[in-house]
Parts: sequence; C-alpha cells; structure tokens
Amino acid sequence: MPTKTIIATENAPSAIGTYSQAVKVDNTVYMSGQIPLVPATMEMVTESFEAQAVQVFENLKAVAEAAGGSMNDLVKVTILLTDLANFATVNEVMARYFEQPYPARAAYAVKALPKDADIEVEAVMVIA
Repeated sequence: MPTKTIIATENAPSAIGTYSQAVKVDNTVYMSGQIPLVPATMEMVTESFEAQAVQVFENLKAVAEAAGGSMNDLVKVTILLTDLANFATVNEVMARYFEQPYPARAAYAVKALPKDADIEVEAVMVIA
C-alpha cells in the first residue's frame, strides 16, 4: 500500500480552496498550482509579469524543500499563462531555478486564473 503524506509549509501560500500544497505518495510529490501570492501576506505580486513568475517559482521551491527535495527534483512542470506573449519571460525565469537536464514541461494559454494572476505553475517531483 502506498504511503500518502500531505506536505504543508508556511514558506508558501496556504491553500485558498479544497486542496493541499502538495501530496507525497512514496517518492513522488504532486505539487498544487502556485500563483504569485506572497506567503507572509497572501497578497498578489502585481508589479510585473516577471515578478509574478519569480514569486510562483519561489513558492514552488518552498514546497519542494518542505517535501525534502529541490527544484532539480521536479520531473514535470505545467505552466498556465493568461498571455502566451509572456512565454519568453517564463523561460528566462525558469533558467534561474533549474539546471540541466530540465524537467518535462507543458505550457497553456488560459482565459483566467485565480485572483486574476497572469501565471500559475504546478509540478510533479520525484525524490530519492
């Protein structure tokens, strides 16, 4: 029987709905989508798209670390954008958080995201 553990950290935004920040099943961690909320205030980052992307990856990093891993343990990243014109900026920001070999990735344009965010990222992580 697989072992299921709920991952929670104060270093990432608390859930704003009926979900956990992440769920670890054996050595696989399923990370919920992160939007650019500052954990301490639960306020949205709004100064620029780049600032939003940085906050999202900082949030994911905090959840990864709480689960006992790092950003380089992510194997799959799904990026949701309200405007695909921001795709190049996402690539630039991701390069700050990942080393080769990079995780698999998908990116989608969506009509809207929670709290009018411009980006949301979810991930799957495998740790040893």
